[in-house]
Amino acid sequence: MKTKLGTWGVVIMIAAVASTASVAGTLYYLQVFSRQKLVVATTTSLYETGLLDEIEEHFEQKYPIDLCLISVGTGIAIQFAQRGDADMLLVHSPPQEIKLLQDNYGTNRKIIAYNFFQIVGPNDDPAQIEGLSITEALSKIVSTGRNSHAIWISRGDNSGTHIKEKALWNAAGFNWALLRDETNWFKETGSGMGKTLIVANELEAYTLTDIGTFLAYSQDMSNLVPNLRTLVSQEAELINVYSAIAVNKTTNSNANFEAATNFTKFLISKEGQQIIENYGISAYGQPLFYPAVELLKNNTAPIAQIIKEYSYFDDSECPPQYRYGHPELYDRKNS
Repeated sequence: MKTKLGTWGVVIMIAAVASTASVAGTLYYLQVFSRQKLVVATTTSLYETGLLDEIEEHFEQKYPIDLCLISVGTGIAIQFAQRGDADMLLVHSPPQEIKLLQDNYGTNRKIIAYNFFQIVGPNDDPAQIEGLSITEALSKIVSTGRNSHAIWISRGDNSGTHIKEKALWNAAGFNWALLRDETNWFKETGSGMGKTLIVANELEAYTLTDIGTFLAYSQDMSNLVPNLRTLVSQEAELINVYSAIAVNKTTNSNANFEAATNFTKFLISKEGQQIIENYGISAYGQPLFYPAVELLKNNTAPIAQIIKEYSYFDDSECPPQYRYGHPELYDRKNS
């Protein structure tokens, strides 16, 4: 037998439903608007490979913080920090990073990961650089380019990769500023790593790239760069180190320093380092990046010394004068 509700019963039921909806709406509102926003200016390689998407998913499940990721070269990322348009940086250019710390725009630097740069180029390798050292390879690219048989593509954007490229040219005995005038073979994109690889592929040219982005572009099912292959890699001179740096709250009082600190702690935690270590294995058969925290703490593997020589300042990832609170970041278990 069906039960019939009287007028008052209907009124009470409607009120109960409305009350439940109101409570649910209030809880949703509180949940959404109690979450903080953390603006992170990041190098393109961490973003374009998809690693940060993976990290973001896990981090946001654990903390009431929404990551707002801005993918730019390291040079532009630093400008974001200087203007107060970012709370935190993920970058890979030690010479630019130490200047950021010295100028009091950045603080609490932590090394989070590493991989290697490499030279990729045409499948037929017209300069015949495969298997050569980095300095020998660059010299042969110059001579072959000047004979109109090779093209070099530079980022030309003051990114971490571009700064590394200029240092490598200098070590090989060339001045990048003079080479760029030889426009018949030396080209610039002024773009991120992904777009630069696409241009190099179209022109069948040589370029410097991080291994993570190249794997993501070359071993993806669509293979966006079929005309390129790795020719020079895995040298100590090609080490590529990634760091997290919080924007200094004493310089920019609006920086979300505590949220940046929480994100840094997540990146150097066992969970964060595990995500970095595993990312790419299922899709590419190898990691795109390697975790650095335990490696540097144990200081036993040869690669640890290579990382320190390349990216430490005064024998520290962040000398004490560039730190701001949170000494736990530099406890023995975290450094």
